[in-house]
Amino acid sequence: MRFYATVPMGLEEVSSEEIEELGGRIYSIRKGKGRVFFEGNQELVPKLNFFSRTLERVLILIENTCIDELEDIYTCLKSLDYSFIKPYQSFAIRSLRIGKHDFTSIDISREAGQGVIDSYMLSKGHRLKVNLDNPDVIIRVDLIHDELFVGLDTTGDNALHKRWYRVYNHPAPLNTAIASSMIRLSGWKEGKILLDPMCGGGTIPIEAAMKMRDIPPGKNRKFAYFNFMGKILPDYTEKEIFSPIYGFDRFRKHVDGAIENAKEAGVLDTIQFMKKDFLKVEDFEANFIITNPPYGLRIGKKRIIEELYTGLFERAVNVLKGDSVLVLITPHKGLVEEIIAKLGFTTLDMIPVKYGNLDTTIFKLKI
Repeated sequence: MRFYATVPMGLEEVSSEEIEELGGRIYSIRKGKGRVFFEGNQELVPKLNFFSRTLERVLILIENTCIDELEDIYTCLKSLDYSFIKPYQSFAIRSLRIGKHDFTSIDISREAGQGVIDSYMLSKGHRLKVNLDNPDVIIRVDLIHDELFVGLDTTGDNALHKRWYRVYNHPAPLNTAIASSMIRLSGWKEGKILLDPMCGGGTIPIEAAMKMRDIPPGKNRKFAYFNFMGKILPDYTEKEIFSPIYGFDRFRKHVDGAIENAKEAGVLDTIQFMKKDFLKVEDFEANFIITNPPYGLRIGKKRIIEELYTGLFERAVNVLKGDSVLVLITPHKGLVEEIIAKLGFTTLDMIPVKYGNLDTTIFKLKI
């Protein structure tokens, strides 16, 4: 079978490594488009949905082609086989449009939906029901510039990066797929001290603890594939491993929220959350710092952000010990480059990542 996964744009290679570890065979990577194509058997569907940490959705590939006009979408969708949909099942189109076009994503959904209905009527003599709120089958139709992706969604409307443990919602939460990608990029391993000095709702420490203890990210949720493959879930065993993971934040409400999230994830006994202002920390040692510092876009004062980032890197120089690594994500690429040049950091990796509508960069640094 052929599949594709949607991933954070810019982190396609990181996600490809995870897909291969879980048994998929990569045959194409759309760098910067958030798509990874791979082959494998049907067992990959529950396995990737349940265990993958860096993916956002897993889809069975129906079609991948290039189009010029809106009408091409109808023509393409009408030409495809939808025999996997039972006559009694409902369906919905979920569309995404990225790039400059003279039509909207609503137009895409309309044309694609009519194409599916007309195709099924011609082949089966039956008109499929549309259910936009709670469909049995979801067909994703994504147009990225001129490239059209059509897939059977095995994940569902609730994407994989929307973890169940987030009972406390930080005002600026980090996408968990990005957090897990940053942890993979860092090279952090069990036994090494990991610190997120500006942890917010605790996403990075929690994702690290879940990875270390083999707690599946897909735990406690339903998947779209239940409707056409049955409720199949892989076997797994959680590990009782405790390694030094720390989360600091200078706001008590965020520390309390991170504790609630960690408790819900089942890893509170693995992480030490503390109310600390990292810029004032004197006596602490870590092997890895992985963090998502404030962007300051709402503050609008360049000086405040410069002071914050300078302080972060100066403290990191004192805190990081041994064969140590600093990984962070930020929209302030130029500022970070200026600071690390002054302080003597070595850049091991620098990855542009599209985070929503924001252009950010993940830095992997060594002192």
